[in-house]
Amino acid sequence: MLIIGIAGGTGSGKTTVVHQIMNELPETEVGIISQDAYYKATDNLSFEERTLINFDHPRSIDFNLLVEHLKELKKGNSINQPVYSFVKHNRTDDYVLTHPRKVMIVEGILILSNPELREMCDIKIFVHADSDERLIRRLKRDIAERGRDMIEVLNRYQNTLKPMHDQFIEPSKAYADIIIPNDTYNTVAIDIVRTVINEKIG
Repeated sequence: MLIIGIAGGTGSGKTTVVHQIMNELPETEVGIISQDAYYKATDNLSFEERTLINFDHPRSIDFNLLVEHLKELKKGNSINQPVYSFVKHNRTDDYVLTHPRKVMIVEGILILSNPELREMCDIKIFVHADSDERLIRRLKRDIAERGRDMIEVLNRYQNTLKPMHDQFIEPSKAYADIIIPNDTYNTVAIDIVRTVINEKIG
């Protein structure tokens, strides 16, 4: 199993790159795991306490479970991928049954910040985008998909997102094999990724 790690700041366009790569491969040969599914359970906290969690700090991610699940997939075993609710700030009782594939894409802002997870990735990609563009995308997404209001999103960006990006996410770019500038549809970079994938699984 080939593991592709895709990281980059919030709103950088990681999901777009993931879909571009997936479109280049047979549907039955590629699977995806999102870091967002592996935020730690917060059953012991009140809703008010959950809203204060810094979701952009590595300690908010259950990397141990994520690594364990990847190891199981590499062994040929299926896993129950958790489901996280950004409205409730907690895991739900649902799971997504995920089967092993020839290519498994692992995407998230902090994917390349964790040494053990990084070591498991055969190809490491960092998606780079202008900070203003990332903020605009984050505003649109959190308001539309996560029930946030603009003031809340802007406060979170100023107090946690930007500091955490500078401290953890941007430095992880140094570990990337490929850096994709996502200001346009980057066909050259995607072609390179596709070629590398085909060489490794061919």
